[in-house]
Amino acid sequence: MAVDLQDLSRRLFQAANQLWTNTALRPDQYAQPVLALIALRQMEAKFDQVHGELAETFTGRLKPTPQDYHGHGAVYLPDNARFSYLLSLPETEDLAEALNEAMKGITEHNPDLAGVMPQGYGSLPDKVLRELLRILQPLDIGGDAYGVIFEYFMGEFASAYMQKGGEYFTPSSIVKLIVEVIEPYHGKIFDPACGSGGMFVHSADFVKRHHKTPSRELSVYGIEKMEDTQKLCRLNLAVHGLSGDIVVANSYYEDPHQMVGKFDFVMANPPFNQSQVDTERLVNDAGHVDARFSLGIPKVGNANYLWVGLFHAALNDTGRAGFVMANSASDAGGSERELRKKLVQSGSVDVIISTSPKMFFTVSLPVTLWFLDKAKAKGERADEVLFIDARNIYREVGRAHREYTPEHIEFIGNIVRMWRGEEVETELGSADLMVETFGDDSFKDIPGLCKVASRSEIEAQDWSLNPGRYVGVAAGEQIDDVDFKERLEGLQEELEVLNAEAARLQEVIAANVAEVLA
Repeated sequence: MAVDLQDLSRRLFQAANQLWTNTALRPDQYAQPVLALIALRQMEAKFDQVHGELAETFTGRLKPTPQDYHGHGAVYLPDNARFSYLLSLPETEDLAEALNEAMKGITEHNPDLAGVMPQGYGSLPDKVLRELLRILQPLDIGGDAYGVIFEYFMGEFASAYMQKGGEYFTPSSIVKLIVEVIEPYHGKIFDPACGSGGMFVHSADFVKRHHKTPSRELSVYGIEKMEDTQKLCRLNLAVHGLSGDIVVANSYYEDPHQMVGKFDFVMANPPFNQSQVDTERLVNDAGHVDARFSLGIPKVGNANYLWVGLFHAALNDTGRAGFVMANSASDAGGSERELRKKLVQSGSVDVIISTSPKMFFTVSLPVTLWFLDKAKAKGERADEVLFIDARNIYREVGRAHREYTPEHIEFIGNIVRMWRGEEVETELGSADLMVETFGDDSFKDIPGLCKVASRSEIEAQDWSLNPGRYVGVAAGEQIDDVDFKERLEGLQEELEVLNAEAARLQEVIAANVAEVLA
C-alpha cells in the first residue's frame, strides 16, 4: 500500500513520546536507541537487496562473508539482528534483552560500527519497544524511504530539543543546495563540525544521482566534539551504505586528520558566533598562528572567522568548500573585516547565497551560504564573486518552517553552473524556471536575484559579502532600508545566541542545585 512518509514519521515520533512519559530518561539519552531501531529497519532493507544480488554468485555450499556484504554497501546482519526476527518474537520474550544482543551481534560482524550500536534497551519498557517495531514493520515503501524517515526523525528531535541551529542537524534542503554548488563527484570530503553527518549522506546522494557508486568515489572524514552525536553520525553513514573516519575531537584545538591542504571538498554548518575560544591555544611557542587558521585570529570574542580560515586551509589547490555562516559575518567590521578582505583578495571566494528566514528548525533568522574554490583563484574568474539573493525562493512547510524544493535547488545550482560555463541540469524540473528567468541566453545579472561583482566593487562596499548590497531589487519592487534590516538582523541574531546560552546556563544551575539538595 502507498504510505505517506511524513505521516508515518509523525506517528513514529508520537510513539516515541511514550518515552517521555514512561521512562526517567532525557530525550538526548534515548534519541540514539530509538534512531537505532529506525536504522536497523533500513539496514535490513539494504541487506535483503544485497543478499539477493549475492545469491546469484554464491551457489551450493559457498556462502558470502560479511566482507562481501560490506563491499556492496550493506551492513551484515546475523540472524538474531534481523528486524523481522525481532518483530516476530513472542510477547513472553524479553525484547529489550534481544535488542541488546542484536546490537552486539551487529558490532561483532561490522567493526566500523564498534561503539556505535546502543546497549541501553533494558531501561526502556518492552511495550514501547514493541510499538516502535510495529510501526516500522515492513510496508510497501521502496528505495531509501527509511533513510528519509531516519532523517525526518532526527529533524524532529533537533526541532524539539536543540537550542542552536547547526550543532546537531542541518535541514536537508540547505545541505542539498550546498552539495549542488560544490559538486562533490569524487574525492575526499571533510566536515570539521559534522554533527549527524547530513553533509556526507547528501554528497553520496549527489554521486548516485550522477550514476556513480558513492563508496568508490568518496572518502569521508569528520570531526564531532560530542561523543553521542559522533555515534549518530556513524549510524547515519551505515544506514546509507557509507563508512568514514569520524573522530571525537574539538576542531579549535585538535587536528586528528592533519587537515591542512588535504581535502577536495569541505562542507560544514559550524556553531554561529561562538565565544570563549581560548585563542592562546591556537598559537605555538614561537608565536605563530596554527596553519589551520589561515586567515589569522580575529580580535573579537567570536569564532566565525576562525571557522572560515579553517575551511580555507583544509582545501587542496583545486578544492571547493561550502558552509553555512551567520549573516552578521558578511558585514562584520574591525579585525573581521580585515580577515574577510584577505579572503577576497586570495581569489578563492566563489559564490555567496543569502537565504530566507525560517529555513532552520531552531533558528528563525536567515543565514548566508559561503562557497570557496581554490582553483578559481588561478583562473579568469579570480577577480569575481557571484552573489545570489535567494531570500524569496522557498516553499512554506508550515508557519514556522520553509524549505527548498528539488526544482529550487537545481535552479540555484544552474545559476552557478552557467556562470562557471558548465552545462545546466533540468532533470529535477527547473527547465521552465530557467527559461522564464534567463530566456535562451547564457548567464547574465538579474536584478533582485544574481550579480557578478568584481573585487573593486567589493572593496567599494567595504569588503562586504552581503548579496543584498550587490544584487539590488527586481523591477517594480520597493527598495528596503538594507542597512537598517542588516543591523536589526544582527541584533536579533545576537539575542538568539544569548537566549540559547541563558537556557544552557539555566540547565547547569538546575543540575547543580539538584545535586546539592540530593
